[in-house]
Order: sequence, then C-alpha cells, then structure tokens
Amino acid sequence: MSTRPASDSKLSGLFLDMLAAEQGAGVNTLDAYRRDLEDFSEFATGAKSSFMAADTQLLRDYLEDLDERGFKSTTVARRLSAIRHLFRFLLSEKIRSDDPAAILSGPKRGRSLPKVLSIADVDRMLVQARTQAQNAEASAQQRLRDARLYCLLEVLYATGLRVSELVSLPLTAARRDARMIVVRGKGNKERLVPLNETAKQAMAEYLAAMTELQKAQPKKSAASKWLFPSFGESGHLTRQHFARDLKELAAASGIAQRLVSPHVLRHAFASHLLHNGADLRIVQTLLGHTDISTTQIYTHVVEERLKSLVRDLHPLAEK
Repeated sequence: MSTRPASDSKLSGLFLDMLAAEQGAGVNTLDAYRRDLEDFSEFATGAKSSFMAADTQLLRDYLEDLDERGFKSTTVARRLSAIRHLFRFLLSEKIRSDDPAAILSGPKRGRSLPKVLSIADVDRMLVQARTQAQNAEASAQQRLRDARLYCLLEVLYATGLRVSELVSLPLTAARRDARMIVVRGKGNKERLVPLNETAKQAMAEYLAAMTELQKAQPKKSAASKWLFPSFGESGHLTRQHFARDLKELAAASGIAQRLVSPHVLRHAFASHLLHNGADLRIVQTLLGHTDISTTQIYTHVVEERLKSLVRDLHPLAEK
C-alpha cells in the first residue's frame, strides 16, 4: 500500500465503481451514496480527519451532528448505511485494516406507513385522465400528451412499476399480443409483470395518437426505441416530468396534489391488491422487492383485512 493516503473522493469513487460493476447499482442509487459520503467527508475534513483516519468516535460525532442539524431518523439511518458499506468495502479491499463502523448502532426508527390513495381516488384520476385523452377538440399535440398521461397512469396502476422503470419502458412493451412485459429493475434484474386489458388498450390508444402526430408533423417526429420518448438527454420521459403531470391531474380530479406522486400510485397498487386478498409473496415479486421485509410495510393492510374477515365471517361474531 502507498504511504500516501488516498483522498476521500478517490476512495468514494472506487466504492461507487464497485457498486455499479458488481451490484448493478443504478444512477439514482449511486447519486444518493455519493451525496451521503460527500457530507460525511466534509464533516471529517472539518474534524481534521478523513476516510482513512476516521475512528468509531468520529462516526458517533457525525451521527450526533446529523441529529443536531435536525435530520429525521430515517435520513440518519440511510447515511449510516452508506458509511457502513463504505468501510466494509475498504476493509475487504485491504485499504483499511479495520472497520470503525462495525460496532455502531443506528437510530431507532419506526417504519412509517406509506401514503395510499383509496380505490375511489384512483378511479377519479383514471376517469379524469381518460376524459382529457378523449377530448376531440384538443390539438394533435395535446391529444398525444393527454393519451400519454392516461397510458402512464393505467400502466402504473396495473403493474406497480417503479417510476424509473415505467418511463424507461421500451417501445416493444406495447406489442399487441403482449400479456406480460419484461421489466429491468434495480441491480439490472429482470422480472415479468402482467398487463391487464385496460392498460393494453391505453397503450394502443397512445400509440395511435403518436402515429397521428407523426403523420401530421413528419419532420418533427423521430423514431425512438422508447415507449415514452423525449428530446431530453435520456431519450425518454423523465420521472420529474411525469410527477408534475400527475400532480396537475390530481388537482383536476379534486385531489390534493401533496397526496399524489408516482410512488404513491405504486403503493396504491400493492395495498389494493393485498386488500382484495393477494398473497404478500406475489406482491413482493410484482414490486421487484428482493427482500420480503421491504414488502412487509404493507402488512397493516393484511391485518385490517383479517380483522374484517373474522368480524364478518366468524360464527360467534356479533351480527
């Protein structure tokens, strides 16, 4: 090993390269780790330390500093997780001979229940989106935007995809005979997700609107491999753009914008399935969760359903 210690940025870069190459970490995951480690590096520098010199007491001081800065326990736990992964990596690569984070305990945190829209709320949004998409008086450009939003909403509620998975669907996902779509999720892992007839119909109507606009404006239309193409750097619709459109749709549906996001629709998909009797393991597979514990945040839905079953069906229950 070199006698000159590596800089924090260099060690962080090596760690992130490992996450990308060996664990298939996506861009969003890598950005989150990078931000967390940069914040810890700034704290360590202020304490005249570094990743190579950090000891357990420095890590405790950092966690205390996060608490004093008013960070939520969930954020502190996430920062600690990033630090633990970093030092585990440095130890495994023999860059450090010890792991100062090994004996640290994280903040206690209760798992907050996800915000969930009712089935009636989702129905209102679907009706509003479909009404907008069927407005014959709108321009071809507006009809395409409305058809895209309706398609996005139908597919999201039918599949429970992560928003990053949804906006980056390939054009081939809209094949007429497709009963399942192949989704490439976290860690570059693939899974099969079924499509219902309503979602397939929404896709067909959206593609028809796209074809109509391409015929009307051939010079402005370019072939794309994405189902939801865009002129941005990624080549497809961004998560942020869809989130904005969804909030506007919520407002038009009489629902508070703060209650609606693509992730909330994903939660609605899972919660409504469980409420209607779906198996937790099946929902885990559909959501693409590697660990069942991630899906168990929805067990409150299962518990309420079990209570209602006992209350309504038990022979000794009060009528």
